[in-house]
Amino acid sequence: MKPTDISAPDYFHKVVDCQWACPAHTPVPEYIRLIAAGRYSDAYMINWESNVFPGVLGRTCDRPCEPACRRGRVEKEPVAICRLKRVAADFKDDIRSRLPKPPATGNGKRIALVGGGPASLTVARDLVPLGYQCVVFDHDPLSGGMMRTQIPKFRLPEKVLDEECHYILDLGVEFVGGRHIDSMKALLADGFDAVFVGCGAPRGRDLDIPGREEAANNVHIGIDWLASVSFGHIDKIGKRVVVLGGGNTAMDCCRSSRRLGGEDVKVVVRSGFEEMKASPWEKEDAIHEDIPIFNYLVPKEFTHDNGKLTGVTFAKVKPVRDADGRRDLVPTGESDQHFPCDDVLVAVGQENAFPWIERDCGIEFDKWNMPKIDGQTMASTHPKVFFGGDAAFGPKNIIWAVAHGREAAISIDKFCRGEDVKIRPAPQIAVSSQKMGIHEWSYDNEIAPDRRYRVPHRDKVVALRDIRAEVELGYDVDLALKEADRCLNCDVQTVFTGQLCIECDACVDICPMDCITFTENGEEADLRSRLQAPAHNLTQDLYIGDSLKTGRIMVKDEDVCLHCGLCAERCPTGAWDMQKYLIDMTHAEQACQSRA
Repeated sequence: MKPTDISAPDYFHKVVDCQWACPAHTPVPEYIRLIAAGRYSDAYMINWESNVFPGVLGRTCDRPCEPACRRGRVEKEPVAICRLKRVAADFKDDIRSRLPKPPATGNGKRIALVGGGPASLTVARDLVPLGYQCVVFDHDPLSGGMMRTQIPKFRLPEKVLDEECHYILDLGVEFVGGRHIDSMKALLADGFDAVFVGCGAPRGRDLDIPGREEAANNVHIGIDWLASVSFGHIDKIGKRVVVLGGGNTAMDCCRSSRRLGGEDVKVVVRSGFEEMKASPWEKEDAIHEDIPIFNYLVPKEFTHDNGKLTGVTFAKVKPVRDADGRRDLVPTGESDQHFPCDDVLVAVGQENAFPWIERDCGIEFDKWNMPKIDGQTMASTHPKVFFGGDAAFGPKNIIWAVAHGREAAISIDKFCRGEDVKIRPAPQIAVSSQKMGIHEWSYDNEIAPDRRYRVPHRDKVVALRDIRAEVELGYDVDLALKEADRCLNCDVQTVFTGQLCIECDACVDICPMDCITFTENGEEADLRSRLQAPAHNLTQDLYIGDSLKTGRIMVKDEDVCLHCGLCAERCPTGAWDMQKYLIDMTHAEQACQSRA
């Protein structure tokens, strides 16, 4: 194997698995260290610069970072990365003086943003400081998009959302609420230099089964119903409620129903419990609130009596795999099951709706009636039109919408300056030694044995009385410090200098994970099998160091390294060093323009 080039931007970035897994590439260990030091405002700003909505995401993120957390390789539970993000938001000072300021004079470019959700607000946040005039159109009177209409207040308090939306709007963004865009051609003819479409996936899927029309008054589309609850148009529901669907929207529907008068609320899903798309913690919260989940039941009919809904009939199914391993649901042959109810909430999925985009305006659509979008630049086939969030690739989540917005902002900026949107500026990298003495580092390298700390919850009886009472109370300062100490500082890397090594094997002896080996070189598969501990995770690189006097190489398995620094403390010649690696991802900003 060739020696590892640690100057390559992606190498150490992939070692920091949590940051690599985050679509916005938030520098997770860096802000967790700042939280441990009590520097909450600094931790908040690091988040704000990368993921834009720390207070919102600290409560609602789907947490793609946590399954990737290295802590999960040495024990069951990863670091509570998401809830620590909330700590930064909850305990920060007033940070408005630290926000970017728009230039005194604009650059003369006007950008239209359709939809006031996370993708559009991210684009505006990045472009306004560069002098762009950004106009956000939304059919709702307030900004926030799906963050406001589809996430209940007991999960995301309105004051948190308002605060973080206004951080962006107050930069000088023009928000036009209550305005429904019904023609892309008209928008393009209005003199805008570029258009960003971030209108989400606004249409909930319906069920076309017998009884749907007759019982229509009591069968509701989940996302529409949640929006009506959010804006106060609906404040009650029947005592017996059936929620159809297994995603996070279904969990929000059933938990909202419990707070609006639903005493007997059931969730019914066609798949198995483990296959449900809802996040595990969302399912746990629903069950904790006495909401049963029934699996492998397919709705057949809405029963009714003279137009009044009486219940739902379900067929029982089971999963069967064919010869190619493809899974299908087939009837079990058992009798149908009937659940009496007063209301049904249909939350079986969402889909995009673009009736306002004329099909002859230069934007091509695929066979699924989705716009053809470049996955890196977020550009459509019309040179002036860019997409992001759910409008681009279908329903995902807030953090993906933010990531799309960051890329789209770069593209819009480059397009408006007459540059090729496909040429992306490189990220900026900083690597700095953490050495403060012979055996001292500028970070806490002690590995805490603590298990994950639970986030305190409001008492269930109290929580179910008020739909606006936040259920999760968040970590206090003491719990936050304890949870932050569980982070393994994966961005502080072990850096090896072969010319200084005397091959005394002191690092090998002291390594608690047996992840360092001095051996003869060879092919990767061969090397992985003859290390101190076999390296089975092929997705994680081997760190190869050469220039040893014996001609051997140093091999370190990045998969299980704890970044504890014991190898560097024990090394008598300083061949090992602990160096903090930070990567500043590409944004639409002056520094990135110069780097390009």
